[in-house]
Amino acid sequence: MTVKLLYFAWVREKVGHAEEVVELPPAAKTIADVIAWLKTRGPEFAAAFERDQVIRAAIDQMHVKHGAAIAGAREIAFFPPVTGG
Repeated sequence: MTVKLLYFAWVREKVGHAEEVVELPPAAKTIADVIAWLKTRGPEFAAAFERDQVIRAAIDQMHVKHGAAIAGAREIAFFPPVTGG
């Protein structure tokens, strides 16, 4: 499955780019699976997703939990928690 990945804030800084188009492995069925795969792509990805429990995700601009299925996704975004004031 080909999908566009977007990275925001410190996730972007650690991976070294804002977006990319990738072919996900067939075993990637959920956001958690994508994160696990990303961690294997090199030290920059391992560092960015080291604390994966705090990373938020969105599929096609809809916020989702890590257990969400990615079937049919065109775009998956990863970002740290957002705080406001």
